[in-house]
Amino acid sequence: MKRIGQILIEAGKITPEQLENALNQQKKTAKKLGAILIEEGYISESELARTLSQKFRVPSVDIRPEDVDPKLIHQIPPDMAQRHQVFPVNRKGRKLILGMVNPGDISAIDAVEFKTGFKVEPVVITFHKMKQLLEEYYPVTKKVVDIAYVEEEMEDSFDFDRIEFGDILLEEEEEGGEEDWRREALEKPVIKLVNYLITSAVRKGASDIHFEPYEKVLRVRFRIDGVLQQVAEPPYRLKSAIATRVKIMTGTMDASERRLTQDGRIKIKVEGKPIDIRVSIIPTVFGEKVVMRILDPRSLMLNMTDLGFEHDTLERFLTAIDKPYGLILVTGPTGSGKSTTLYSALSRLNSPEINLMTVENPVEYNIKGINQVQVNPAIGFSFPEALRAFLRQSPNVILVGEIREIDTASIAIRAALTGHLVLSTLHTNDAPSSVNRLTDIGIKSFLIASSLNLIQAQRLLRKVCPKCKKRIDPSEADKIKVLQSIGLTDEDIRDNDIYTAGEGCQMCNSSGYKGRIAVTEVMPISMKLREMILHEATTDELRDQASKEGMKTLREDALLKLKKGITTPEEILRVTVQT
Repeated sequence: MKRIGQILIEAGKITPEQLENALNQQKKTAKKLGAILIEEGYISESELARTLSQKFRVPSVDIRPEDVDPKLIHQIPPDMAQRHQVFPVNRKGRKLILGMVNPGDISAIDAVEFKTGFKVEPVVITFHKMKQLLEEYYPVTKKVVDIAYVEEEMEDSFDFDRIEFGDILLEEEEEGGEEDWRREALEKPVIKLVNYLITSAVRKGASDIHFEPYEKVLRVRFRIDGVLQQVAEPPYRLKSAIATRVKIMTGTMDASERRLTQDGRIKIKVEGKPIDIRVSIIPTVFGEKVVMRILDPRSLMLNMTDLGFEHDTLERFLTAIDKPYGLILVTGPTGSGKSTTLYSALSRLNSPEINLMTVENPVEYNIKGINQVQVNPAIGFSFPEALRAFLRQSPNVILVGEIREIDTASIAIRAALTGHLVLSTLHTNDAPSSVNRLTDIGIKSFLIASSLNLIQAQRLLRKVCPKCKKRIDPSEADKIKVLQSIGLTDEDIRDNDIYTAGEGCQMCNSSGYKGRIAVTEVMPISMKLREMILHEATTDELRDQASKEGMKTLREDALLKLKKGITTPEEILRVTVQT
C-alpha cells in the first residue's frame, strides 16, 4: 500500500521537496507525517482528508457526539487507538465503522479486526477531530508501546499483553526458498505472530487454530464454541515460515517435509498455565494447512451435572456405567464432546480399587490414577494390539478411543462379554443407528444384543449470551412459525421465555453466544430392545421402542434447553433434526 506522502505527490497536493522536509522532521519528532504536513502549511486538514477519501474510495465524515456509540469504546484498547490513530464510531451488524486518519493503514485495520472480531469499514476524519476524540474517549494513562520496543522485548513466557497484531506484521515481499522459510521461522516477527495467535486463542476460549493458505491469501481462523471465526490475514509470504515455525515447536516434525501429512504435539505455558496443543499439517494446492487443537485441562468438565444432562437421562447413564461389565457407546461427529463425556465417566469410576486403562489415538488429557496408552500404527501398535495386551493386564474398566473396524469392535465386545466394562465412541447420527453401524462393520447381531448396556448420542449447542440475549415476542408471527416448526406447542411458547441471540457484547466477543452445553439422546438397552436387536430390527423400529421406554431424542432434549432459556431456535435448527 502506498504511503501518504507518495499519494499526496501523485495527487499534486505537495512537492517532493516538501515531503523530504517533513520526513526529516518526522525522524526528529516521531510525529505522524500527516500532522507535520499540516503544521508546516503544506496542506490543509480538509484537503488531506478529501484526498485520502478519494484515493481509497471511502467517505470523509465529521463525527458528532451523537454519532458515537459508547458501547464500542471498550472494544479497542487505548494504546491501540492512540498508536494507530483510529476511533470506533458505530456498528452495522458485523461491520465496525472505524474513523481513521489514514484509511490505507492496513496494519491498523488488521489489528482492529483481530481485536474486535468485526469487519472494519473505514471512514476518513481529520487530524484535529481525531485528536479531540482520542483525548476525550482514550486519554493517555501510560506510555504507548512502539514497534522498536516490542521487537526488543521478545520473551519466551508467551506474555504478550502489550503487543498488538499490527506490531508483528512484515512487509510484503516475493516468496523465497526453503532456506528463507527456515530463517524467517526463527526470526522474532514470525515467532511473535505464532505465539500471539496461540495466546489470543487460549484467552478467547478457542478449541482450534486454522492456518489456511489460498491463492494469494493466508487466512487464520479460530473455532470458538464450535463455530469458525476468521481473525486475521497475515502476509501471504509468511505461509511457509509459519508452517515451519509450528513444526519446529513440536520438536518431532520434519521441517523440510512439505509433501506428506504430519502430526505432532506442543506443550507450552500460556500466562503460567500448562496447555497441550495437537498439531496436524496437510499439504494443499496452495501450501500447507496447519490446524492446532488446543487442549486446556482447565476446560475439561469432570462433573457430569455440568455437561448438560437432564436429571432422568443422567440417572440412566450413571446406572449403565455403574454396572460391572458390558459395552457403553457414546456417538456423534467430531467435536461433539464425546471425549469429555467419557473422561467424566472415567473420573467418576476412578478409585484405588479399580484398574482403569485407556487406549487412545492420541491421548488428549492425562488423568491421575488411570493407565493411558497411545497407539502407534507406524510400528504396528494398533487398537487391536493394545486391547489384546490390555486383557492380560487384568483391567476392570477399558476405554477404547474409537471403534472404526471389525478387529477393534470384536475385541471390545469380547471384553464386554467376559467381565469388563468397556466404554468407546462411534461415529453415527443418533443412538438407534449405532446398532446398524456395528452390523455394517461385521459384528453379529447376537453379540451386539448381549454386550450392549447403553448407547448415547450427543451434540454441542451454543448457549445464548446471558448479557445481550433478546426475548422473542409471542406476537411476532414469523418467529412463532419457526418455533412451531421445530416442535414447540402454542402452550410452550406462551408459558416460557424463548430467547434469540442479541447483537453481541464484550462478554460474548460480539457473537451473541457464550459457552456450549451438551444435548443427549440416552438409550439404555432393555430386554425388549435386546430382543429386537437379536431379530435385526430396523433403526426406526428401535427408535420407536426406545421412545416408548422414555428416551428423549436430540431434538427433544434441545427443546428442553430452549424452554429453559439456555439456547436459541437457530442453534437447534443448526445442530439437530426432527426424527
